[in-house]
Amino acid sequence: MPSTSIHHSLPVLLALALAGCSDEGQSPGDVSGNVARAELVGADATPYGEVIIAQGDGMLLVNINASGMSPGPHGVHIHEIGKCEGPDFKSAGGHWNPAGKQHGFDNPQGAHMGDFFNLDIGADGSGSLEATIDGASLSDGDNRLMDDDGAAFMVHEGPDDLKSDPSGESGGRLACGVFELGR
Repeated sequence: MPSTSIHHSLPVLLALALAGCSDEGQSPGDVSGNVARAELVGADATPYGEVIIAQGDGMLLVNINASGMSPGPHGVHIHEIGKCEGPDFKSAGGHWNPAGKQHGFDNPQGAHMGDFFNLDIGADGSGSLEATIDGASLSDGDNRLMDDDGAAFMVHEGPDDLKSDPSGESGGRLACGVFELGR
């Protein structure tokens, strides 16, 4: 059963996945198709960070780095459409949910593949989160992230309660980024 889980060993897994996909002399950014990146921006084009997803063995490895945000927890999710049109980013659609689950890790019928725990932003306005998405892939199979209409990453204004369907009551959409393969 696909699930999203936090792993402290993610930097090692991400490095191994990237190293295993590259030829000598290539940088991770040169590995076409095995990595997807999304630059997070606000509706006014303010940069807020980056999300990198790499293909692992039967899972996606996710690294979220944010800056310039208000301190506290923020709900973060992968959304089903690769569009980030302001001012409200509704063009990104709902959460990425190929298995048809409910929202949140605390929901007995959840969670969406695009659900994560909250991104904690410190007093300096920055924060990071690492996770895996088991049973998912970047571009192959039923649970592929990069389908015909792409995917986006969203940071919400408030914390996700990890149970309310469909979106965790996490407030408005603060920052959005469209995933691009091989960047």
